[in-house]
Amino acid sequence: MTTMTSTRLADGRELIYFDSAPDAAKRRRDTAPSDGRQLDPRGGGTGEARFDVLTGEWVAVAAHRQNRTHLPPADECPLCPSDGVRQTEIPSGYEVAVFENRFPSFGPQLGALPAPDDAPAVRAPAYGRCEVISFTEDHVGSFGSLPFERVRTVVDAWAQRTEALSAMTGVQQVFCFENRGAEIGVTLHHPHGQIYAYPFIAPRSAGMAKLARRHYLRSGGLETLTSSALAAERTDGERMIVEGNHFSAYVPFAARWPLEIHLVPHRQVPDIAALTGEERDELAELYPQLLRRLDNLYNSPTPYIAAWHQAPVAHDFRPSGHLHLQLTSPRRAEDKLKYLAGSEAAMGAFINDTAPEDTAARLRAADTA
Repeated sequence: MTTMTSTRLADGRELIYFDSAPDAAKRRRDTAPSDGRQLDPRGGGTGEARFDVLTGEWVAVAAHRQNRTHLPPADECPLCPSDGVRQTEIPSGYEVAVFENRFPSFGPQLGALPAPDDAPAVRAPAYGRCEVISFTEDHVGSFGSLPFERVRTVVDAWAQRTEALSAMTGVQQVFCFENRGAEIGVTLHHPHGQIYAYPFIAPRSAGMAKLARRHYLRSGGLETLTSSALAAERTDGERMIVEGNHFSAYVPFAARWPLEIHLVPHRQVPDIAALTGEERDELAELYPQLLRRLDNLYNSPTPYIAAWHQAPVAHDFRPSGHLHLQLTSPRRAEDKLKYLAGSEAAMGAFINDTAPEDTAARLRAADTA
């Protein structure tokens, strides 16, 4: 059973500990040290959201993030627990910790964005919230190397934060993700992820949600688009990687990236918070296995982006939304990366250098140890 303990950092940001021990919350309240740093109270300043009239999309302008921490040495890592020598963002030892980002792209103010129009310069505060989730107090390692119990606690943390953030004023979508590897652009080596609470539905999610709702209505409310795609992949079999009792993973038929895996629950659920205990247990087993398969393809760790696609908060999209993980890597060979050049970056038209069927075969053959 995962317990949760909420506290505050020296500048007022929220810090939440997630522990697997039943009595951990009480012990933390009684004995855990508080943040001993001398920090100025967090100001109410928020970045800016600007509406792109040509695309119909909101863009966040977060110039204050230019000064955020960037790849510090291990002895200056802000995600390692504080000790007698140095104070960090996390005052005590921990299993899993979630805290408000000191340099957020969205928030800390909450609110609703204005309805955009055809005016060329619509702007508003970049409402929302950005959180950091540290998967372990150990500075070295990766998500794929975490023990089952720790991954299970992370899953519970994702679920709790999804539910809590979804209820906040103005939040329209919650996005849990992990960027892994310098090639992806990480700013901290310590194993961690992030959770964004957007004040809008992200562009890609908006398109997917509309298609999913259309398919759901056409089926008479009997089938989601994601479940249809999963069924087709399981029937074909050529791109399947693993099939469990509650989840299956495959390389999608129209994969955009050299390495791309979708991990999908068999049962329709809109988000991680809706998963049952048994489903979370299997997820905690299968997900790290997929990450280890990626790492075992080559002689060095594979960079990746792990993106949890959850249904938007709006009720209209919940019945047709179907949770799934999209795991992608730009690594197309041992010493080659795929870059988003003209066709992809400018036009959004992807060209994959590898055949999805070949990628699936390599991933099936990869050792999961």
